[in-house]
Amino acid sequence: MKTQVLDSKQISKMIKRMAYQIYESNFSEKELILVGISGQGYELAKLIQTELEGICSIKIQLTQLDLNKSKPEESLINIMPDNIKYKNKSIIVIDDVLNTGKTLIYSCLPFLKWQVKKLQVAVLVDRNHKNFPISADFIGISLSTTLQEHIHVVMEKKKFNVYLE
Repeated sequence: MKTQVLDSKQISKMIKRMAYQIYESNFSEKELILVGISGQGYELAKLIQTELEGICSIKIQLTQLDLNKSKPEESLINIMPDNIKYKNKSIIVIDDVLNTGKTLIYSCLPFLKWQVKKLQVAVLVDRNHKNFPISADFIGISLSTTLQEHIHVVMEKKKFNVYLE
């Protein structure tokens, strides 16, 4: 059974709030790099970028990180575009749902070799079922779910929904 948890209006408000939190945490930075994990994470990163550009004058760069979410430990990680310099920069890795933390922890690994200034994580939904030592700095909503339940995020044009299945 599919139950709607959040609608477009609620999600838009959460994205705006997350953008303000990101700005408050990084207001002294000259540049922020948003790294959206391919798929819904990248779509969320684009929306956060738009909100940030409307509220601050910090230069915002958007990149997309691609990896196999099912087996990130066996996956090649590609970051596009690949010409961005990360050293001494503040990075925010963004995904739609934080479940076990496996995808996010593997997504953060490449940035550790570049001596970044700050590495933060933003997610729309935190399910609180972590198996890896990672947490989100910016969270749209925390949902306590069973392990059998699934969160499905839909982000198409101006229609956003979060479902519990």
